[in-house]
Amino acid sequence: MSNSPLFASFLIGLREGLEATLVVSILVAFLVRSDRRHRLPWVAAGVTAAVVLSIGFGALLTYTSTTLLADYRHRELFEAVTSVVAVCFVTLMIFWMRRAARSLGGELRAGLDRAIEVGRVAVVLFAFLTVAREGLETALLFFAAVQGATADSGPLLAILGGIVTAIVLGVLLYASTVRIDLGRFFTVTGLLLILVAAGILKYGVHDFQEAGVLPGLNTLAFDITGTLDPSGWPAALLAGTFNITPAPSVLETAAYLLYAVPALAFFLTPARTPVAAPVR
Repeated sequence: MSNSPLFASFLIGLREGLEATLVVSILVAFLVRSDRRHRLPWVAAGVTAAVVLSIGFGALLTYTSTTLLADYRHRELFEAVTSVVAVCFVTLMIFWMRRAARSLGGELRAGLDRAIEVGRVAVVLFAFLTVAREGLETALLFFAAVQGATADSGPLLAILGGIVTAIVLGVLLYASTVRIDLGRFFTVTGLLLILVAAGILKYGVHDFQEAGVLPGLNTLAFDITGTLDPSGWPAALLAGTFNITPAPSVLETAAYLLYAVPALAFFLTPARTPVAAPVR
């Protein structure tokens, strides 16, 4: 199952990178507008520590998979578990952002204000925690998305490109030189990430089958390799983006559909606006 998940990697970097950039922008803007610029190095220290932790976490996942786990089945099992964990995290992130996007700025400003009252360490820790969550999610999701990919630098360059694009967009938004509909952006990327997550779950099921934990590795749901050449670019694009393959097993297909269909339906259902209680 060799593929090159360039688009998925770029999407992960763009989505997670912009979330982290917006968080940092909110914190920086709050300090600048409240005439507390001298606290900016504290925030920078927390953000830097979060970035270092995220890179270290990604390196640890890769090292564990490629070096520590020499046994094939153990490696497949490790990758399967990380796939499931990544799907859980990205699902929570997508739906949390959908619900909390409007109040996020106020919550961050209030939290930073409380941290400032406590002291320098609290500010560094607050900035660290707000960015570390996005960074750890990015590392875990990227590791899960590139499992089975060809051993080239394409996916890594793609996610770095997404992160750089997100930072540029964040800086332009902060400077008010560009305007984008963030609600629409997070809706579109949320939909795409649900499909990416479904593909990651499908690949996790495949890894469980490879490890002998789940049966049915050779029981195929369908086989269209005669129509869709696995070595051709259309198949590579589908496999690299959403892990849609020409000959999946029954369990892989079931996992993909059982996750993607209800997740998409729930995500596309308009959020209900609470009805105000009547005044008596």
